[in-house]
Amino acid sequence: MHRHRSTSDSTQELLLTLGRLVDQALENIRLQRARAEMGLALQRHMLPTELPDFPGIRIGARYAPSQDGMAVGGDFYDAFPMRDGVAGITIGDVQGHGVEAAAFMGEARASLRALASVTTDPGTVLACANDLLISLGGDLFTTCCLLSVTPQSGELSVARAGHVPLVWGTDDGDSGISQDDGGVPLGILHDQWYPVTRRRLARPGYLVLLTDGVVEGPSYPIDEGLAAVAEVVASAGGVDPGELATRVLQVADLTGHEDDAAVLVVRYDGPSGTTGPVDGA
Repeated sequence: MHRHRSTSDSTQELLLTLGRLVDQALENIRLQRARAEMGLALQRHMLPTELPDFPGIRIGARYAPSQDGMAVGGDFYDAFPMRDGVAGITIGDVQGHGVEAAAFMGEARASLRALASVTTDPGTVLACANDLLISLGGDLFTTCCLLSVTPQSGELSVARAGHVPLVWGTDDGDSGISQDDGGVPLGILHDQWYPVTRRRLARPGYLVLLTDGVVEGPSYPIDEGLAAVAEVVASAGGVDPGELATRVLQVADLTGHEDDAAVLVVRYDGPSGTTGPVDGA
């Protein structure tokens, strides 16, 4: 004769099962949080604590993490001396999240720095960095924009690897979006060519590099985001580059962005640091 289990026994078994499931869920959350915290710490370690100044050039940067605290991204920026006193300035956005993206970001930044020590041509640097990153293996890639600026003459060279266009503005209120030709992101295809756009900066003003988290989101197409940044830059009025970077980053609040957002502002005081009449990019 079978004995039926009491209702209390069934309830107790159900509660024990639910308790185990809750414990497993909490442990998964703890592991994900620990992984996110490790990725964020790695990302912060990879970003420069200070950005150098060059004659007549000052640089400011701001970064806002993803609104999803568990999704650590791979936005990066950097500035460094190239050969012959030329300033190298870069920003990039690794596609992906987590520890792997943060680690790949470090590889990309280190590759750009190393290659920029042997040439001042940003297209050559991107082409060599692309092949180097592919040779390291993995399935991640990054967009990137690299500038080289000669402080004394104002000569500017720009190369882009699938990255958001830069925005420029002058102290007298002109601004625009630099729609330069570019190549594919770094880390996808071997033996790529990255065209270089060359200009001369003739007026005091700003060059603003940013990642798509600043200008694109559920509420904003990228064209509107870039136009909003151009308006902010046009009204900068000679402010410190760090302050302008803060103002530009606020555009991300309009877009409803969910990704990381990074801004790098280059303040150019004019040839040889003088204030004379940035040509439109």
